[in-house]
Amino acid sequence: MSLIQKFAINEAGRPDGQPMLFAHGFGCDQNMWRFVAPEFAGSHRLVLFDHVGAGRSDLRAYDDRRYASLDGYASDVLEIVHGLDLHDVIFVGHSVSAMIGVLAAVREPDRFSKLVLVGPSPCYIDDGDYVGGFGRADIEAMLESLDSNYLGWSRAMAPVIAGNAERPELGQELTDSFCATDPDIARKFARVTFLSDNRADLAKLRTPALILQCTDDVIAPSAVGAYVHEHLAGSTLVAMNATGHCPNLSAPAETVAAIKAYL
Repeated sequence: MSLIQKFAINEAGRPDGQPMLFAHGFGCDQNMWRFVAPEFAGSHRLVLFDHVGAGRSDLRAYDDRRYASLDGYASDVLEIVHGLDLHDVIFVGHSVSAMIGVLAAVREPDRFSKLVLVGPSPCYIDDGDYVGGFGRADIEAMLESLDSNYLGWSRAMAPVIAGNAERPELGQELTDSFCATDPDIARKFARVTFLSDNRADLAKLRTPALILQCTDDVIAPSAVGAYVHEHLAGSTLVAMNATGHCPNLSAPAETVAAIKAYL
């Protein structure tokens, strides 16, 4: 299969512009960037893709061994970077893709110029003085619920993750996105995501990074954003007015403005 088919790659913007590579979070696809990415089309080469198992990616490419950790997804990012011959890449990653981008940039720093990390979390589980936002029992219970009834879990959790209860259409869109994802792959990706611990990888990153931290984010609370900022040399932390975990949907104008100011 071709690279384009494998990751459902879409390109836009200026072919001669600095590349911006947009990576979506768990249960989502590249459509989650539709309010953000076009705002950079006049100056940048835009590359959007779906993680294997999400969106319109080719499900035949899914391999249990490759995707048993976030390193497999980081390898995919590098596969896209090499396949499209991208250099000086600005990587924009939402949620779990923020850490996927960190892992990719640690492995091949010469390919990346900047990282934009939207709601990043290197570890979701509380550990001693570290506040990840969840107890291990909470994560295990969530994964058990997801295993037993993925669609029911999606309908219950997506609105919580999206936040902004006064705007139910946001939660509904995230619910629809979760429900459109292959359930078997989604369950495996959820386990890899929520049990990952990449705290030690932060110190290895040498690429400048912007951290966008939302208000009242149940997935990546403010303490997590502060931790990432503290442990990423040369990082910039922006506390957003946006609430919930998906500012690319709930507050695209603020998200765009923050990225443009940083770039």
